[in-house]
Amino acid sequence: MANNVTGLVRIVKAAGYSWQGLRAAWQHEAAFRQEAVAALVAILVACWLDVDTISRILMIGSVVLVIIVEILNSAIEAVVDRIGQEQHPLAGRAKDMGSAAVLLTILLAVFVWIALLWTHLR
Repeated sequence: MANNVTGLVRIVKAAGYSWQGLRAAWQHEAAFRQEAVAALVAILVACWLDVDTISRILMIGSVVLVIIVEILNSAIEAVVDRIGQEQHPLAGRAKDMGSAAVLLTILLAVFVWIALLWTHLR
C-alpha cells in the first residue's frame, strides 16, 4: 500500500511515530530507562561543568549515542522475538551483536568523558 502523504503532514506523522517509539522503549525496556536516567544526569553534569563548547557537545553527543544504539538494539531484539521464541543460533547471534554494540558505545562514552575531563582538570 503506497503512502501518498507528503509535506508537513508527513513530517508530523513521522514525528508521531518517533514519539511512539520512544514511549515503547521507555515502557518495555528496563535498560533504556536506566540509560535514559543516566543520560539525563550526565547531560546535566556536562552543562554544569566549566568546559568549552566542543567538549560539552562531545560529552552530550556520546551519551545520546548510547541511547540511540540502545533503541536500535531493542528494535533488533523485538524483531527477533517476533520471528520466533525458539532458540536458534542466528537469533542468539543477532541479539548478542546488538548487545555488543551497546557495550562498545557505552565504553566509547566513558572514554570520551574521561579524556575530556582529564584534559580540562589537569
